[in-house]
Amino acid sequence: MTRLGPARAESLRGLCGGAVYLPGDPGYDSARAPWNVAVEHFPVAVTYPAFPEEAAAVLRAAASAGLGVAVQGTGHGAAPFEGRLGDAVLLRTSAMTELAVSGRSARVGAGVLWGSVTDLAGTHGLAALHASTPDVGVVGYSLGGGISWYARSAGLQSSAVTAAELVLADGSFVRCSDRSEPDLFWALRGGGGGLGVVTAIEFDLLPLPDVVAGMLVWDWTAAEAVLPLWAAWATEAPDEVTTSFRVLQAPDIPEVPAELRGRRLVVIDGAVVGEDAAADDVLAPLRAARPELDTFARVPASSLSRMHLEPEGPAPGYAKSSPLRELPPAAVDALLSHVGPDSGSTLTVAELRQLGGAVGRADPRGGVLDRLDGQFLALGIGLAADPVAYAEHIAQAGRLLEALSPWATGSAYLPMLDESVESRTGFPSESWSRLQQVRSQADPRGLLVAQHS
Repeated sequence: MTRLGPARAESLRGLCGGAVYLPGDPGYDSARAPWNVAVEHFPVAVTYPAFPEEAAAVLRAAASAGLGVAVQGTGHGAAPFEGRLGDAVLLRTSAMTELAVSGRSARVGAGVLWGSVTDLAGTHGLAALHASTPDVGVVGYSLGGGISWYARSAGLQSSAVTAAELVLADGSFVRCSDRSEPDLFWALRGGGGGLGVVTAIEFDLLPLPDVVAGMLVWDWTAAEAVLPLWAAWATEAPDEVTTSFRVLQAPDIPEVPAELRGRRLVVIDGAVVGEDAAADDVLAPLRAARPELDTFARVPASSLSRMHLEPEGPAPGYAKSSPLRELPPAAVDALLSHVGPDSGSTLTVAELRQLGGAVGRADPRGGVLDRLDGQFLALGIGLAADPVAYAEHIAQAGRLLEALSPWATGSAYLPMLDESVESRTGFPSESWSRLQQVRSQADPRGLLVAQHS
């Protein structure tokens, strides 16, 4: 870790009204800790700017000290930064809390979490293309793509972004949209950051006060019957439905029905946009497999942010993902051999998210990531406080995705990949060179530390 001299340290400390933590300060350890508590960061300093002017001051001071700057909201995707911040200032955006809904649009500061947005949008009869948990940061999710419960009918959240405000590496403030700084705006939508400190974004909401949503649950011994059924159903389902299939260890928390807590389960959850009768028709083939629990019903759209039962609050987590072209019987067998009832798997979650529909079509609104190739996104997720168990989860997730590699697209979905990879794998090849040109113009000195190389 770089150690600054007393004068330089004090100059950094005064940048944000005292919201600067240096090594040795009482608040440094809590300030540097990301949401993913399995990850350790040891930056030169941690700052909490609340306004663009303060973010600009941090960037200028870091540049003058020969340091990099890493921007982080919640720190869900902190793992690729591990070991790389020893010569960098960690700029946390959690003090940027602006939030407003006007008409069918939201304006959101970089520190706002999805739970706040879905709650406010719900009071207006609106829904957002939100994450599957309420404590994910809106801006980071939106910059990386964003696969919501409405993805197959409405596309990626990054395509819904209509404007963004950011401080560039030289400290200048920019507002970009289709009409202003269009190249920068194109790169921000799906580019995953690295272009500046985004302080606020604006995006479209859906006129959707309620939706048919819920979960179907079986004991995991039913996996061999349910997965082939869902895999075939998912490729033929209409765009109005977006679901996921999981083999998971249900957490022992109050949010989980008492009869399911602590059990190994097979779960299909998701949402159907449309009338009740049409939703019943769509779900009928899955319900024919006689789930132990069926919660699908018309519910407020705002409730979907917690439907997936993901942990809220800091947790030790690891995720590895891979888009799949298809899921034929051989792929189903490969998955079950690694996480099925006879596999001996201890992996917290093995998940397949249903892609296709609007996610797989180039979005006319543009953006560097305007679609995702493949029919499914395969995920291996581990949650374990014990270091030995955590390492085993990482190994099992790797073996699972390796087994599915014959059906992989060869691309990557970077927001759900907790290891550093070449970021070119996350974008269409025709867009990569243009993205690099925009990045070099926005940050010619390479001040900003990118999440992926």
